[in-house]
Amino acid sequence: MQNLKRAFWSALALLVLLWLIAEPSIFQSTTFFALRGSMVQLSGIAAIGCMSLAMLLALRPRWPEQWLGGLDKMYRLHKWLGIAALVVATIHWLWSEGPKWAVGWGVLERPARGPRPAIENSIEALFANLREVAEGLGEWAFYATVVLIALALIQYFPYRLFQKTHRLLAVAYLLLVFHAVVLFKFSYWTSPVGVVMAVLLASGTRAAVIVLLRRVGAGRQVKCAITSLQYYPGVRTLETEIEVPHGWPGHKPGQFAFATSDASEGAHPYTIASSWHADNPRITFITKELGDHTSHLREKLRVGQEMKVEGPYGCFTFDDDRPHQIWIGGGIGITPFVARMKHLSIQKGDPDWPAAQTIDLFHTTADVDEAALGKLAADASSADVRLHVLVDARDGRLTGDRIREAATQWRDASIWFCGPTGFGEALKRDFAAHGFPVKDRFHQELFAMR
Repeated sequence: MQNLKRAFWSALALLVLLWLIAEPSIFQSTTFFALRGSMVQLSGIAAIGCMSLAMLLALRPRWPEQWLGGLDKMYRLHKWLGIAALVVATIHWLWSEGPKWAVGWGVLERPARGPRPAIENSIEALFANLREVAEGLGEWAFYATVVLIALALIQYFPYRLFQKTHRLLAVAYLLLVFHAVVLFKFSYWTSPVGVVMAVLLASGTRAAVIVLLRRVGAGRQVKCAITSLQYYPGVRTLETEIEVPHGWPGHKPGQFAFATSDASEGAHPYTIASSWHADNPRITFITKELGDHTSHLREKLRVGQEMKVEGPYGCFTFDDDRPHQIWIGGGIGITPFVARMKHLSIQKGDPDWPAAQTIDLFHTTADVDEAALGKLAADASSADVRLHVLVDARDGRLTGDRIREAATQWRDASIWFCGPTGFGEALKRDFAAHGFPVKDRFHQELFAMR
C-alpha cells in the first residue's frame, strides 16, 4: 500500500511541479481572471494526466506489477486515479464555468479585451479555430465521465453492465484528449510539462483504442475446456477444473487469472486454487455464489465447455524467508491457501521445500459444508500445515488475540490474509497495536477489481 500511495501522490506532484516550471508567473498574478486562466490550465493538466495513467493501468501491464504489489493493488491505484480525475475535472469545470456565472449575476466584471495579436504559427492557428468545438465536446465528455465513474463506484451496479459502461470511458477519454490538445496553452508544448503530457496523451490514446477493440490482455489469453465441476451446497461454492493444453506459462500458488465463460458477461477474476504441473496442465477455480454472475455459474457451466483464461497475475505468492507463516482465509478467501497447500504437498523433498518453515492456517467461515472442510483438512495434513477452522455460529469471531494464542511464534512470522477488506484492515490495526511490523510482514490481497 505504501508504494501505491507513493505512486499516486508522486504523479500528482510531478504534474504540478512541471506546470510551475512552465508557468512561474503564477505567483505574480494580479487579477482574478489571470489567476483563473492559470488554474484552468493546471486543473486540466492534472485531470487528463490522472485519467491517462488510469487508462494505462486498464491494460493490465506486467512491468509495474512487482513494485506495486500485484495487479490487485494496481487496480486500487487505477480506482484512485479515476476518482482524482473526477474531482480535479470538476474543479477544472468550476474554474471554467463559475466566473461566467458570476459575470452573468453581476458579481464579477469581465475585463476589457484589446485586439488579439495575429497568430503566425499555423498549428496554433488551427487550434485557435478548433477552440469552440473542443470546449463543447470537452464539456459533454466531462458530464459523461461523471456518470460513468459514478456507476463504476456503485457496488450494487451489476458487473456485466459495469463492464459495458466502463468501456465507454475510453470514448469519453478520446474526446477529452482532443479537448486537452486544442486548449493546452500552446507555449507549454516546448516545456517539460508539454513533453510529459504528449507522452501521456499518446500512451493513453493507444490504451483507449486497445480497450475499445477489446484487446486488453489478448497476448496472455489461452483457450481451455472444463473437465469437471463439483458443487458444495453447504458453502454455496463451485469447484471448476479446466484443462489448458497450450500456451499457459504456469503460475505460482496465490496468483489469479481472468476467466471468460460467456462473451456477453466478459472476463471475471478468480484466484487459482491449484498448483501448476506442465505434465498435467490443469487449473482449478473455486467460486462462491456472491453476486449476479457467480450465482448462476452452476446453471451455465458444463463439462466440455470452452473458456478463455488470461494471466497469471498477482504477487500474493508466499515468498519470504520467515521461520513461520500465519495464513488467514476469510470465507472464499481460503482459495490461495488451498493452492499453496497443494503445491507444498507435491513439492515435499524438493530443494525449494521450506522444511524449516512452520505454518498456521486460520479459516473462518459463516457457512459449513463437511465435504469441503474434509478436503481442506486433507490438504492441510498433506502439506504439514496446522489448520484452525472457526465457524462463526459455533466458535465466534476470529480475533487477533485468538490468532496470537494459537500461533505463539507470531512475532517472528509473516501474515498472509485473503478475505473481506474490512476484516483484514481490522486485523492489521490489531497486530500493529501489538508491535507487529505490518508494513513489512502483513500481506493482504485487495481482491476488488472495481
